[in-house]
Amino acid sequence: MGARLVAEIYAALEAQTVVVPGSAAAETVLPKLADSLKETLQQRNTVGSDVERMLGAHPLSSLLISMPGVGVRTAARILLEVGDGSAFKSAGHLAAYAGIAPVTHRSGTSIRGEHLA
Repeated sequence: MGARLVAEIYAALEAQTVVVPGSAAAETVLPKLADSLKETLQQRNTVGSDVERMLGAHPLSSLLISMPGVGVRTAARILLEVGDGSAFKSAGHLAAYAGIAPVTHRSGTSIRGEHLA
């Protein structure tokens, strides 16, 4: 399909009789934009590889990756946020920080078991 589309585009360009203003500028600008996009994609791939390599070297990486729903990006983000985890007294403290520990929510105040509005 790709080859067919390319052939159709070239055929349409050869049959074109109207010159649109800015065509010459587009011929200059578009290849530069395409090169810029290629470079950005290469940089993104390089950064992704670096993050995966650094994550693999971290002692908590295998634990994080084993958790359902946690991939390379999420694990890297978690490690950026909490570091090595030594700032937390226990796994429960880390879970509470992350907002995944079960907690009881109550509104208002309670005096001797009575809830005030």
